[in-house]
Amino acid sequence: MSFLEAVIFGVVQGIAEFLPISSTAHVIIAQMMLGYSIPGLSFEIFLHLGSVAAVILFYREDIIQLLTSFFRYISKKNPQDRTEFYFSIYIVIATIITGVLGIILEDVMAENLKTPSVIGGSLALTGLFLILIERFHTIGSRTEKDLTIVDSIIIGVAQALAVIPGLSRSGTTLIAGLYAGLNRDTAVRYSFLLSIPVILGSTVMAIGDVSAGSLASVGTGPLIGAMIASFVASYFGILLLINFLNKGRLIYFALYCFLLAAVVILFLNPAEVEL
Repeated sequence: MSFLEAVIFGVVQGIAEFLPISSTAHVIIAQMMLGYSIPGLSFEIFLHLGSVAAVILFYREDIIQLLTSFFRYISKKNPQDRTEFYFSIYIVIATIITGVLGIILEDVMAENLKTPSVIGGSLALTGLFLILIERFHTIGSRTEKDLTIVDSIIIGVAQALAVIPGLSRSGTTLIAGLYAGLNRDTAVRYSFLLSIPVILGSTVMAIGDVSAGSLASVGTGPLIGAMIASFVASYFGILLLINFLNKGRLIYFALYCFLLAAVVILFLNPAEVEL
């Protein structure tokens, strides 16, 4: 893999990771266009590390506040820390649900769903729900203090469905949060903070599949370049989603999903769909 190809993969995966447009579909299309198949999971791990680093940097103050409030509430039971304490608990609950269901779904279904029709259909479904949210659903006013265990279960289940190729992790959690009545800020904050343990967890589980051969085939320079590109693109993607959501312009992502769905169904060769 050349350095330029690695950077392109990093940008594609990074920008699509936190936008409701499916990073999986974009990486597949990038492989087709470049005529290169990513070797194993080793390279993808570096891409995901770049993405999660971007979230941690963006929400560094929130993370510190959550951890501080969590342990302070345990030790001192300070009422002012109660909301952040339970917010942390609900992230843990959603993460566990996502992990368990994700493993089950991936083992049972994922191999049979890696087809252009499924990927395209999933993208179109994401676009449909984005339109329903923006045009036919009143955005709620519930904040962190109004979160319940039911919300965390719903969002955790929705996130687990992202194991289906073409469904966006950020898209499913954002859609579920908004439909549950959360306001925009809370839905986005919950979705992005929830991505940290989920991405880190999936990365740790995939470490066993890392091989020296696959890393060597990519090269040290391209690996570092891809991770940095993923980090920068992911950070930009976070800013972009927040900006579009605040301005009520999710419709643009919906239209893009429909367009990409058509491209995948019409031009994606089933033999080239390898995740």
